[in-house]
Amino acid sequence: MSCRPLSNRMLDLYQGAACDRVERTPRRVILAGLAGLAAAFTTRASGAQTVGEAAPVTVGPDYLSPYSLAFSIDTTLLNTGFDRAPWNDPDAEAAESVPAWETAYRGARGAAWGPPARQYPQPTLARQDEDYRRQRVISVAARHIGLPYQHHHVPSWGPPAGWPWLPVEAGSNGPGLDCSNFVSFAYNYALGLKLPTGIALQGHTVDLPGPGDVGVLRARRIDVRRYDDLRAVLAPADLLYIRNRQDRVSHVVMWLGVVGQSPTATPLILDCTQTLHRDASGATIPIGVRLRPFREDGWYWRRFSHAHRLIGAEVVMRPGTVDPLPEGDDQA
Repeated sequence: MSCRPLSNRMLDLYQGAACDRVERTPRRVILAGLAGLAAAFTTRASGAQTVGEAAPVTVGPDYLSPYSLAFSIDTTLLNTGFDRAPWNDPDAEAAESVPAWETAYRGARGAAWGPPARQYPQPTLARQDEDYRRQRVISVAARHIGLPYQHHHVPSWGPPAGWPWLPVEAGSNGPGLDCSNFVSFAYNYALGLKLPTGIALQGHTVDLPGPGDVGVLRARRIDVRRYDDLRAVLAPADLLYIRNRQDRVSHVVMWLGVVGQSPTATPLILDCTQTLHRDASGATIPIGVRLRPFREDGWYWRRFSHAHRLIGAEVVMRPGTVDPLPEGDDQA
């Protein structure tokens, strides 16, 4: 179903974690901030459409985005199963007990990344169609709008005071994710599809563990060199990989397609970055997880490498296993 950009059918998702902190913020407090968006949802049925609605709110700095999301599927359906374990437990985001991990790895190489994310089980979905699964992934990703940019694996981890830190533009350590951990966590939590979180490896890996680490999923790689052709071929929740000045994959964004609503009809992406971009009104978009424009004259398109599709008829599932995929960036 298409979703017309009418104001009473818009879902403005701008509530996230209040993550400014001096000392450690409890994980449950952080999750409560992230989940505030879901609690703000109301639903409205109109004709064949049922969509979620929420009033726009500011997050962090005084910034109100001109962009919004419009889901054509009831958010209660998109959230099916999230009230059950392990999805409803912030302490279960990590692959092992966080206190035990911190005790074992304090001072170890790679400790700055924090505990690795768990492999979520294959969920029982309300529907199996492609549109439902794509919107479910986007709705999970949108829960984290406002989350800062940090080199961490799970969104709710609050590093203890004095914990090793990979410096970022946020200026201090705290909860957050980077680009590749952000999209991996969204797919993992929504569908049980856990991606490698080192950006270079993620960008070049097409054989992935299937949902719940069962079977092998072969993603479709999309190579398109014209802007209009790319817009035409992409589907919501596709992942777009971006090159740096050395022509290496260094960033990933999530394509929103018809779910993203812009006053200028510019296509939108959802990503976690510490690079500053401007929105449709010319305002600077804060760093972290935000809705951003994918303009033909913008950095994202100019440095576009390729895309991966993880949902769709052309995505192949087969029996078997893949070798364990490492967490994080080997160079960090």
